Amino acid sequence: MSIAFIGMACALGLSAIGSAFGAGYAAMSSVGAWKKCYASGKPASFLMVAFSGAPLTQTIYGFLLMNFIKAAYADGTGKDATLCMAVGIFAGLAIGLSAFFQGKVAAAASDALGETGKGTANYFIVVGIVETVALFTLVFSLLLLQ
Repeated sequence: MSIAFIGMACALGLSAIGSAFGAGYAAMSSVGAWKKCYASGKPASFLMVAFSGAPLTQTIYGFLLMNFIKAAYADGTGKDATLCMAVGIFAGLAIGLSAFFQGKVAAAASDALGETGKGTANYFIVVGIVETVALFTLVFSLLLLQ
């Protein structure tokens, strides 16, 4: 067994942990915002479901990264197992933190949308900005593995 497998596990595991925490934060805030809307007789926006689910995409990025690491290690070009492990750990952590903070941003967005009913496009833009960190990490890691 190679230490490259540690990188594969970390790529997926750390990304998924971040997604779980991020989605949890965002979902709790959405439920609270809906409760405020219902209590005050205002319409409750279904768009908060999108905020709640936004951090889940980082698990997909972790899965893709895991497969890129596996392919890089197994392609026969002698990719260093230590590099594969390091990429998995650090990129998995970066993607997971992106998901975690995306959930916190989405939580704030749900709260603001529930209270004001305005700013939906702005909230999705900032949620997307945090998503970009995970995408950049995935792409740059892929380049590093080639």
